[in-house]
Amino acid sequence: MNRRIFAATLSALLLTGVSALAQNSSWTIDPNHSQVNFAIKHMGVSTVRGSISGVTGTVVWDEKNLSNSSVQATITASTVSTNNEKRDTHLKSPDFFNVAQFPTLTFKSTSVTGTSGKLQVVGDLTLAGVTKSVTLTVDGPTPPQKGQGGKTITGFSATGTLKRSDFNFGQKFGSPVLGDDVQFTIDVEAGH
Repeated sequence: MNRRIFAATLSALLLTGVSALAQNSSWTIDPNHSQVNFAIKHMGVSTVRGSISGVTGTVVWDEKNLSNSSVQATITASTVSTNNEKRDTHLKSPDFFNVAQFPTLTFKSTSVTGTSGKLQVVGDLTLAGVTKSVTLTVDGPTPPQKGQGGKTITGFSATGTLKRSDFNFGQKFGSPVLGDDVQFTIDVEAGH
C-alpha cells in the first residue's frame, strides 16, 4: 500500500514538472542568467567575439499550439563587451550601436514553428534604429525545474546569423575590414 502511495506521489510530481510548460504560460527572462554572444570576422583572418548582457523580456509558451507562442526581448546595448576597452568604446559610438541615441536592441517574434526542442522563431530585430526580420533556430525549452527561491525555471538557446549591411550597422567599415555576417547565440533562462 505504501509503495502505491509513493509511486502515485512521484508520478504526480513528475507530471507537474513536465506539464508546467504544456500549458499556455508566461515566463520572465532572467537578465542575470541570459546574454547574447556574437562572432564576426576581422580583416578576413581572425574572429572577434563578444557579448551583450542586460537581456529582459517575456516568453509566452503554448506547447499545444506553438503558433500562439511568442518572445519579446530588450537588450541593453551599452553592455557590449569584447574584452577590449578601446574597441568596446568604439562599438558604443555612432559608428556602430550608437548607445546614446539607441540604448537598446529589441526583438519581437512574428512566428514560432517546429517542435519542442527544435523550434524556428522569426521576428523583428531593431538594431541601432533599423528593424529587419531575423530567423532564430531554437533549442528548448529545457524541462522546467525548481530554481532558487522556489521559482520554476526553464531555458532556451537560439542561434542565427545577421548581415550588418541589412541594418546599416558599421557601414563605414566594409567587408574587407569587418565581415558582413554576424553569427550570434542567445542563451536565456526564464522563470515564473
